[in-house]
Amino acid sequence: MLKSQEPNDERSWELDRPVRAAEYVRMSTDHQKYSTENQSDAIRQYAEARNIEVVRTYADVGKSGLKLEGRDALQKLIDDVQNGHADFTVVLVYDVSRWGRFQDADESAYYEYICRRAGISVQYCAEQFENDGSPVSTIVKGVKRAMAGEYSRELSTKVFAGQGRLIEKGYRQGGPAGFGLRRTLIDEHGAIKGVLRRGEHKSIQTDRVILALGPSEEVDLVREIYRAFVYDGRRESEIAADLNARGLATDLDRPWTRGTIHQILINEKYTGDNVWNRRSFKLKKKRVRNAPNMWIRAEGAFEAAIDRELFEAARTIINARSFRLSDEDMLQALQALFHRHGALSGIVIDECEEMPSSAAYRSRFGSLLRAYSLVGFTPERDYRYVEINRELRKLHPGMVREVIDGLQARGSDVRQDFETDRVIVNGEFSLSIVISRCIQSPTGLLRWELRFDTSLAPDITIVVRMDSTNHAPFDYYLFPHIDRLSDKLRLREDNDFGLDAYRFDDLNLLYDIATPVPLPEVA
Repeated sequence: MLKSQEPNDERSWELDRPVRAAEYVRMSTDHQKYSTENQSDAIRQYAEARNIEVVRTYADVGKSGLKLEGRDALQKLIDDVQNGHADFTVVLVYDVSRWGRFQDADESAYYEYICRRAGISVQYCAEQFENDGSPVSTIVKGVKRAMAGEYSRELSTKVFAGQGRLIEKGYRQGGPAGFGLRRTLIDEHGAIKGVLRRGEHKSIQTDRVILALGPSEEVDLVREIYRAFVYDGRRESEIAADLNARGLATDLDRPWTRGTIHQILINEKYTGDNVWNRRSFKLKKKRVRNAPNMWIRAEGAFEAAIDRELFEAARTIINARSFRLSDEDMLQALQALFHRHGALSGIVIDECEEMPSSAAYRSRFGSLLRAYSLVGFTPERDYRYVEINRELRKLHPGMVREVIDGLQARGSDVRQDFETDRVIVNGEFSLSIVISRCIQSPTGLLRWELRFDTSLAPDITIVVRMDSTNHAPFDYYLFPHIDRLSDKLRLREDNDFGLDAYRFDDLNLLYDIATPVPLPEVA
């Protein structure tokens, strides 16, 4: 008599056991057609039909799919896969676009390859092809990846065109109003709804923002600044010193500086013009400064604080300062100074009253070293790093101010310790800003060397990594105090995941996590 096979046979149990899977869901905005819940529902139905058990969820909510940076959940998924911490053999994604709208389709394929190399397959639940590695699936998937990236490019173009039309109609697109002006909210019919305070934004999609004149005392002060500069011939620094001596402050309740006066004198919004696209930052690419012929403008969009003739007179004076001497005249003066002293430096130039300033030589020729080379002077040492460090030290207060403004705009309470430049946020944690100079190796590779001030002991150190010219930020690193491995660190263009997990294109994540959230009242 034959003995029947036991139903709980080990091999039979192995065949019946569900496949363990992780789901990855993502949406860019709260207004997106497919919410993470809808994606998850579709994934669960797909899993149930194939005897797959979803054991883990990785969710990026409100995250762009253009780059890996900022997508903490996908980074965690890749990290778990690479470090052998994954307790699943399949990753379920709604479709190719949810995996990412990478502008380089190869980047999307690379992250999938990392999973496949670790023995973990990626399956797209709503696509009409099986991701089985066949030639057909490979071709279709490549097309889908390209389409996902192209969708973002087309959307960016449409959004840019829409913003440009709003500018031409006289509507304000972001940014603080500035001294003497206020952001005013109007409805779709042009009726004024109120003045927006700093950090406030419109809440209704059809509302628009325009610029309007602020308090009369501020407007009068703007006109006084222009008259003092144009009619009285006073320099920006002299005007700033006079205002500070009178106890007057800027719209940010800070002392006046040469820079704040200069910005008022060169900004066309005080003539009522609406100007946009001076800088652009598209598809998470590097922020660039655009040429004037790319600017979008609408003349007379707002009520003017000053006459256009007065503004043009101020601009003429400022431009004349740069073109008063030709390049040849400046170099002849520099060469004569070199022959008298036998050497050149920024201090030697600045102490010579009949000479343009060292800053003027830097601006005209790109750097002092280039000006030196044009007159035949070669320093005994390479002083480029001294110039760069000097310029970066000048940038530091502005960087600190930018971080403070960004935090305050999101509602955080911020206090600065002026002795150490530490920033205390909401009385809960401290920040310190470090600017890292870019160094180019003889082979052309870029490096950044960091040195942390251990005496400050901030909770988070913001590292501003400068670009190859050391003129503008390249990206940012946010290093928590507990995760910092040493007091010195050397960064390459591309680092391992343990370091680049802290890298961001901007500081929006910091501003978001620092935003205080009011707790509901307890009944």
